[in-house]
Amino acid sequence: MTDTTEQDSALSATDVARYLSAHPGFFNEHPALLAELELPHDSGSAVSLVERQVSVLRDRNMDMRHRLSQLLDNARDNDRLFDKTKRLVLELLDGDDLGDIIDALHHSFDKEFNIHYTRTILFGSADTLGGSQAKVVNLSQAREHIGALIRDNRAFCGHLNDAECRYIFGDVASEIGSAAVVPLVHGRTFGLLAIGNRDPKYYRSSMGTLFLGYIAEVLNRLMPRYLPE
Repeated sequence: MTDTTEQDSALSATDVARYLSAHPGFFNEHPALLAELELPHDSGSAVSLVERQVSVLRDRNMDMRHRLSQLLDNARDNDRLFDKTKRLVLELLDGDDLGDIIDALHHSFDKEFNIHYTRTILFGSADTLGGSQAKVVNLSQAREHIGALIRDNRAFCGHLNDAECRYIFGDVASEIGSAAVVPLVHGRTFGLLAIGNRDPKYYRSSMGTLFLGYIAEVLNRLMPRYLPE
């Protein structure tokens, strides 16, 4: 039995012409094919206006297809991000104490969002805030090392200086190419959430902080109930 590929390769121009003659409505049923056809207009060596218009329309069509493809890709990425974020928020809400919340946060960032490095810093005493993955430090000490990051209560994206990077990420500081940092605030600044990436260009100063800011807002409302007065 001759397969389809062999049959297609055996088609001649005459066969195609005969088929189109027998099916004059073919292009009405398959209009997308018209955009792929090239039909030179008989104008000698000059390019006719019709040909130029068709060329421009074809280029615009390709550009619109490319943009539509990007929009669809972005929509799919946003759907996946929404699902991951929803699961994380539900896990945070299910936490029974500060340790549960921080464990759920770090696990989700690591396994779901594939974030290279996550650090949670809480300001206070290790006697009352210990027992979790969070790094507990004195607020006065933190101000000496990362005061610029917590002073304005704003999210930061980009390159940390060496002192800030060592204070936040510790022994993996040399592997941090770029970072995103957001203070945790509920009436007062009680901590800091930081994520790092090995790529120096991954977190840029112009990068939106919507996701990290949203997670921080959730933590700002959940964590204070487990913090000492």
